[in-house]
Amino acid sequence: MKYFILLFAAALLAFALPKKNIKVACVGDSITEGDGVAIQSKSSYPVVLDSILGKGYSVLNCGRSGATMLKKSDLPYWICNELHNVFAFQPDIIVIKLGTNDSKKHNWNADAYRRDYQSMIDSFQTIATKPKIFIALPVPAYATVWGIDDSTITKGVIPILRDLAQKNKLPVIDLYQALSNHAAYFPDKIHPNEAGARAIAVEVAKAIR
Repeated sequence: MKYFILLFAAALLAFALPKKNIKVACVGDSITEGDGVAIQSKSSYPVVLDSILGKGYSVLNCGRSGATMLKKSDLPYWICNELHNVFAFQPDIIVIKLGTNDSKKHNWNADAYRRDYQSMIDSFQTIATKPKIFIALPVPAYATVWGIDDSTITKGVIPILRDLAQKNKLPVIDLYQALSNHAAYFPDKIHPNEAGARAIAVEVAKAIR
């Protein structure tokens, strides 16, 4: 009888203790940071994702405008404070969405992109929480603006990402397909507006759940 009383007390205690939130870090560029929406703190995709996932989740926006995966580029994510924030956050889930700025002609190097992306995967896997890593494919570029090239995204970036996902046994979030045929979501042809940011958040939330 005493054993069952102790067991019941332990169960009550476990129920009463606050449950730890699942922490999600969204790694990316300006599309993640929220360029294109009126108020980033309200409408960027990580903020909307936090709202969709709801209670039990905590989402951190680790997007940096202009950032690339490539270590040799005009702005490598590797030298940004946001990378430090990912490690400090100790996330349970990481969504990587880098590749749009890598597609610029003066940045693009397929072999280096593959190598540097693998290095980031390896680095994130050293985090003590052993986070689950999701590879998000870039959204479409509806015009060649600021040097961002949709052809390089589809023929260079995306095939490498799919190959890396298979090699590392990581899930893919196909944002390219999900946001195709939605040019209205991208007023400047590159950055999503509020509707586009929500569409991204919905796809990411589906993958996480």
